[in-house]
Amino acid sequence: MKRISVIGSSGSGKSTVARALAKSLALPLLELDSLFHLPGWRQKDDVAFRAEVAAIVEREQWVIDGNYTSHGVAQLVWPRADSVVWLDPPRATVMRRVVRRTLRRVLTREELWNGNHEPWTNLYSPRPEKNIILWAWTRHAHTRRKYETMLRDGTWAHLSVIRLRTADDVRALLDNVAPRPSHDLSPGPDPGS
Repeated sequence: MKRISVIGSSGSGKSTVARALAKSLALPLLELDSLFHLPGWRQKDDVAFRAEVAAIVEREQWVIDGNYTSHGVAQLVWPRADSVVWLDPPRATVMRRVVRRTLRRVLTREELWNGNHEPWTNLYSPRPEKNIILWAWTRHAHTRRKYETMLRDGTWAHLSVIRLRTADDVRALLDNVAPRPSHDLSPGPDPGS
């Protein structure tokens, strides 16, 4: 495992598992949200976003945290990946996590990406694309079906797919990943460029 795509619905545990894998395997970590969400919650245009992702996946080692399939990112990441770690817990687990995480972020004013904070107004927005809790609820089944279809069609047969549905599954994976000496995990410029 040296090029790992970590996927799953919002609140599934992607970022936590991606950070743990990157640390244990001493691999650079890229959180796709940090590239896509510009200051003021502006979104990077798809062409620039895909170009940055394409440059990163050309590296020899990485852990990439995030989905962005509607932006064509899987078509860039998965051909170069050797493994897909799919976090797929039940909806009830996801909802507990996303509600707790969102409330914590709002109350503590935790900085997410590029100076952005979770706004209070998102908690009661009726628009799923603004309200992460509503997004997680409405997209959970869709995300599961999408990945089941994508991973079943044979296009990605070269990938080692690890589907984690429970906390025990996650612990077993992380316990079986041998720690390596750590190095800088920032997704900064590729020293070879």
